[in-house]
Amino acid sequence: MLAIGRGKERSRQLALASACVYLSLLTKRGETVSAQLPPTLNVTITGMRLVNPFLLASAPPTANIESIRKAFSLGWAGAVLKTITPSPESICDASPRFAALRANAGKVIGFENIELLSRKSLAYWKTAVCDLKHEYPDRAVIASIMAPTSRESWQDLARELQDTPIDAFELNFSCPHGMPERGMGMAIGTDAELSARITEWVKAVSRVPVFVKLSPNVTDIAAIAKAVKTAGADGLAAINTIQCLMGVDLDTFSPLPAVGGRTAFGGYSGRAVKPIGLRCVAQCKKATGLPIFAMGGISTWHDAAEYLAVGGDAVQVCTEVMLNGYAVIHDFLAGLQSYLAQKGFVSIAPLLGIALDKIVTHQEVVSGTKRVPSLTADLCCDCGKCANICAESGYQAIRREEKGEWSIDPDACDGCGLCVLACPASAIVQP
Repeated sequence: MLAIGRGKERSRQLALASACVYLSLLTKRGETVSAQLPPTLNVTITGMRLVNPFLLASAPPTANIESIRKAFSLGWAGAVLKTITPSPESICDASPRFAALRANAGKVIGFENIELLSRKSLAYWKTAVCDLKHEYPDRAVIASIMAPTSRESWQDLARELQDTPIDAFELNFSCPHGMPERGMGMAIGTDAELSARITEWVKAVSRVPVFVKLSPNVTDIAAIAKAVKTAGADGLAAINTIQCLMGVDLDTFSPLPAVGGRTAFGGYSGRAVKPIGLRCVAQCKKATGLPIFAMGGISTWHDAAEYLAVGGDAVQVCTEVMLNGYAVIHDFLAGLQSYLAQKGFVSIAPLLGIALDKIVTHQEVVSGTKRVPSLTADLCCDCGKCANICAESGYQAIRREEKGEWSIDPDACDGCGLCVLACPASAIVQP
C-alpha cells in the first residue's frame, strides 16, 4: 500500500508540474494567463483511462523495467513492453543494428533498425508487470506479444501474462525484419486470413482488450484492419516500421547498417515516415471505427495532434525517444496543452478525428476551381527559381516584366502550387 501511495503522490506531483510548465510556456509567449485550468489531457481507450495520450511504443525504450520506471516518473502515460516471445533464447541481435538518414543540416529525419524482440524471459516480464502496476497503478502497461503460428503458442503466452495486472495485449503482426523469415511478424500481418485467425485465438482466452499492430508493408492496410475487427480485435496500433534499406557505403560498397560488410532489410521509422503513418491511421479509422494507438514519426506535440485529428485515440512514440531521451515528454505535454487552450478546447476530445471527414476521394477534391498564386515583389529575392521550375515542370506562367519584376500570368498558370513550395523567400502564396 505504501508503494501505491507513492505512485499516487507522483501522479499528483506530475499533474502539478505539467500545469506549471503550461503556464510558464504561455507566459514566455506573452499570452494572457487566466484563472482557468489548463485543458485536460486524459483520454480513455477501450476502457483504459490514460493520464495523457502519450505512450512509449514497443521498442528499445521499453526493454527493461528500470527504463520504464524512469519514463513513468517523467510523465509518460503508459508503455508497450518490448515484444515478448515464448523463446527469447532464440533472439540474437546484430551489431551494429541502427542506421540514419540525415537532412543537409545533419539532423536525423529517418531511422533504420534491425533489432529483434525482447531477450528477457517470460518470468522476468511477469514480475516486471506486477511491480510497475503496483508502483504506478494509473499508468498503462501493455504486453506486445509474438509467437509461432499455432493456437497453443499464442494462447499459452496470453494466459501466462494474464496472471499479471496487464492492461491490454498488442499482437505484433508487423515486425518487418528477422521475424518474417521465421513465419512471424510481417509474415502474419500481410495475410488477412492469418491475421484474423490468430486474433480469434487470443480473443478466445483474453480477459483484457486486444490490439493488433498493423504493418504498412501491404497493398491495402484497411483490408487487414477490417479482417481483424471481424475476428474480434478491440483496437488497432498503426503503424509499425516500414521495410527498408537505408543506403550503401560507396567506399566499401557495404549496405547499411554494415554488419561485417553485410546487412538485412530493416524497419524504417522517424520523421520521414509520418505522412505514411497518417495515411494508414486515417484509412484504418474510416474502415473500422476501432480505437487506434497511432504512431510513426512523432517527434513533436504537433505530430501527435495531427495523428489525433485523423483518427488516433492515443499515440505511441519510439524513435524520438531513442534519439533524445524520455524527457521529450515535457515538451509534448506543455505544447499540446497550449495548443488546445489556443483552440478553445477544454480537453482532447474535440480534437479526436476532427480532420477525418475532410479526407475524401480524389474525384471529390477536384473542384475545377483554379487557385492562382500571388507574388509579393517586396519579398522576392530575385533568384529566378520559380520561373525556372515553372518552365521545366509547370506551365511556363512566371515571367520577368519590363521593369525587372517577376509576375505570374493567371491565364497560363494552372494553379499547381509548385512555385509556392520552391520559393526560398516565401514571396509566393496561394489562396
